[in-house]
Amino acid sequence: MKWLKNSIRLIVIIVIAIIPLLYIFDYDYILKGVRVVYFTGHTTAYIDDTPHFETHIIKKGTTQTFPLHKNYNKAAATKKLTTINKRLGTIAFLIIKNDSIWYENYVKNYNSSSQTNSFSMAKSITTALLFKAIDDGFIPNLNTPVTTYFPQLKGPFANQLTVGNLSSMSSGLNWNENYISPFSMTAEAYYSTDIQELILGLKVNEAPGKSFKYLSGATQLLAMCIKKAINQPLADYLSTSFWQPMGMHSNALWQIDGTKNNMEKAYCCIASNARDFGRFGQLWLHNGSWNQQQLIPKKLAKEAQTPQFSNGQNYGYGLWLSNYKNKKISYMRGILGQYVICIPEDDLIIVRLGHKRDLPDLNNNSGTDFTTYIDEAYQMLKLN
Repeated sequence: MKWLKNSIRLIVIIVIAIIPLLYIFDYDYILKGVRVVYFTGHTTAYIDDTPHFETHIIKKGTTQTFPLHKNYNKAAATKKLTTINKRLGTIAFLIIKNDSIWYENYVKNYNSSSQTNSFSMAKSITTALLFKAIDDGFIPNLNTPVTTYFPQLKGPFANQLTVGNLSSMSSGLNWNENYISPFSMTAEAYYSTDIQELILGLKVNEAPGKSFKYLSGATQLLAMCIKKAINQPLADYLSTSFWQPMGMHSNALWQIDGTKNNMEKAYCCIASNARDFGRFGQLWLHNGSWNQQQLIPKKLAKEAQTPQFSNGQNYGYGLWLSNYKNKKISYMRGILGQYVICIPEDDLIIVRLGHKRDLPDLNNNSGTDFTTYIDEAYQMLKLN
């Protein structure tokens, strides 16, 4: 037993020694990561982590009833869909056909009001805010220089960077998109209390607007530009621009960094429910129109669903793209397999929220789960 006591004593000493070093070298955010993730029994960020962060409320207005299709839930999930949903921990699966909910299923402890983390699906919503800000006259156009809002931006190509470059993932920023290391920029952005300081420490080291490179830091910088232009919290602007006019079912929550800036983590972290995420899919499906009201310019909405670069043919502005089944597909995507898949040709939207995803498929930039959800949804639709 003596060796056990000595081992425990050594571990305690090491921990006590490490903690002040984390503060000295500005890695104290790791302590929050440990508390939020490992102390709750997880090994990475998870869909139910919002209560551990400060948030802004995205207020809803008068709720518009989401119509149920005449064949609502008459079809059962296919065997393959049931298997993959169980294997990957799907908590919500919706099929929206002709603007009505055709199929809807939730696992135990989740329902149509359950709020889970959007993760990077928030990038698509942030781009919608950019388009709205342009339409409202707060931002001139997609070619507006980022230095208009942050003249202190560093790097040899800083003066060339535009808000459109940020949305299309062609920023040239020296952001490292790493999801594994606790010392990575991504981890620091997630758990830090000053995300703006982190972002303004980046440099535009490559010529922007030349090629696609997916960087969460680009969306965060975009959000900072939007916030400066509109001079209000992003959550408030999202509420008045989309959540209220679209009659969302529930208030949503947007994680913030918790500093004096109270900056929304715009590259991720909107907690909402499957139905309301699906409504946002409807907005993209109908090119920015909602109940015959053009909430964002049709031209920009279409541009968002058009490939911007040959090396990024699966990405437009804030949206992932696919031609699976020879159909023009755009979709919102978040880590761990959060999907809002829009297929305009068939007036179809597939929403999947859950705990895990399959490894990426090199042919479509998403996991094989992505194609399975589409295949099985079509298989189910054939049953009626």
